Amino acid sequence: MATVFTRRVVAYILDFIVVSAFMWIVSFFTFNMVGAKNVYSVYQFLPFAMAIFVLVYFVLCEKLAGASVGKSLMYLRVKSKNGANISWLQAIVRNLTKMFWVPIIFDWLVGKLLRTDRLFNNITRTVVVNEL
Repeated sequence: MATVFTRRVVAYILDFIVVSAFMWIVSFFTFNMVGAKNVYSVYQFLPFAMAIFVLVYFVLCEKLAGASVGKSLMYLRVKSKNGANISWLQAIVRNLTKMFWVPIIFDWLVGKLLRTDRLFNNITRTVVVNEL
């Protein structure tokens, strides 16, 4: 049986695939709507649109379902440390570092230096629990 940390990494990779697939579809339709000559003017905003989509994806999934697609497939859930479902504010703050995919590494490293999980899990008083 894999550790919770390993399953969280796999869940994160699965979520990356979900978000990437959605953004590929958006890019495909955007290219077809604006044409090859105007595509740069639209694509220069795509990284910002993707960051917003990533935040919305994780916030909605974790607030409404308790887990993202990847976490659900890995049998993980996000809860408040008191055992309740997370609030909107907790969902937003704990997922801020995921907007550009790289800051999550620093979030995790600072958390490990503080001998805890992720820094933003501490700030929001949330925990990822094993559903197995």
